[in-house]
Amino acid sequence: MQNTLRNGLGPSIEQLGTSVATNAQASPPLSSTASGAGSSSMLSGLFGDNIVRTFKPDLALWEWARMLVSLEISNKDPAYDWFLAWMARQTASANAPASKGLSVPWIRSHQLSVQTIHEQRQNGSSSVLFKLVAAPGMHWLRYGKAWMQVKRERETRAQQLMSGIPWETVTITTLSRDRDMFPQLLSEARDMAMRGQEGKLVIHTPWGIEWKPFGLPRRKRPLKSVVLQEGVADRIEEDVKAFLQRRQWYADRGIPYRRGFMLHGPPGSGKSSFIQALAGSLSYDICLLNLSERGLADDKLIHLLSNTPERSFVLIEDVDAAFNNRVQTSEDGYQSSVTFSGFLNALDGVASGEERLIFMTTNHPERLDPALIRPGRVDLSVLIDDASPEQARRLFIRFYGGGEGEGWARVEESELEKWGKDIEDWLNAR
Repeated sequence: MQNTLRNGLGPSIEQLGTSVATNAQASPPLSSTASGAGSSSMLSGLFGDNIVRTFKPDLALWEWARMLVSLEISNKDPAYDWFLAWMARQTASANAPASKGLSVPWIRSHQLSVQTIHEQRQNGSSSVLFKLVAAPGMHWLRYGKAWMQVKRERETRAQQLMSGIPWETVTITTLSRDRDMFPQLLSEARDMAMRGQEGKLVIHTPWGIEWKPFGLPRRKRPLKSVVLQEGVADRIEEDVKAFLQRRQWYADRGIPYRRGFMLHGPPGSGKSSFIQALAGSLSYDICLLNLSERGLADDKLIHLLSNTPERSFVLIEDVDAAFNNRVQTSEDGYQSSVTFSGFLNALDGVASGEERLIFMTTNHPERLDPALIRPGRVDLSVLIDDASPEQARRLFIRFYGGGEGEGWARVEESELEKWGKDIEDWLNAR
């Protein structure tokens, strides 16, 4: 090494890194409280004063990097939204007492963006909430006893090819000793997001080739609030539950684990309302797919149906109207070019997904191609008809039974039954 220094040359950073790493294996990393003189003395003993003076900035950077660990979260990962929502919650509760969890409500951020939320009250009035979230830039937070640097970055010159959304990442950096905090932090963010959806139904819609939540989660509708003809709701519900319990049966026989339902009947008979209520009763979400969506093509459709969120129904409404015009062009030039054969392949072709429940609705089942409604694509077809006299009686009792605080006088059950029977008799006589 002395000959090398005489010639005016020095070892490369890679060589120094290898040498430092070899010697550092027998000793702990430099303490963050160690003085600069102490660090220089140790390095001088290893390499000599001249080398240390030349490469000291790089060695310090290398040693500092050894003490840190970073976690990158892309906006393509569900944890991205969970973490940003968690950070927003910490900002909002910065002055509140610490929770029972590990998080301490301390956050320092000078770059914020706003999310405006409209809420509808039960009395019909509305309110506007402003939620401050971390904007692109640098932020600091303390989680438990760990200090963390959060860097949110947005790529302004490139976008995700299919969705058109700018690429974004969040990078969380902390000391290596605190790396176990990452899974705990993400678990807490996930649990907070799940608690916000308890008792609620999430509607997903396509955004390019990805599913994104549409609006805020909505309150689940009770299944009994949709009054169908006697036995119809039970038949569909029991079929869905039986399917969900037979995963292994399908696997043992090599049968694709998916099932299709067709609900047909006149407009306003309760087809979509029942599907929404059924999803809520089973704690499922709904993926709403419009085959006339602008820009939707066969390849995107296959990708969407193969990558639906877990525990979700796929709902395709008015499927009979989707292929009246094979290519539909809107005024601004966008097209929906889903072909009928492409739709069939997405349902049960080689590239189609499994572990899937698809509900389709139509007002005109006679217009459907037999290839669409054959078993394997549509396994159960059910008529949801206009209300029968018996349904009208049950609807009357449900809506006019009243109750305290609902603005209706309390009516005796026997009187309700009598009025409901009168309505049923009147409808039968028509």
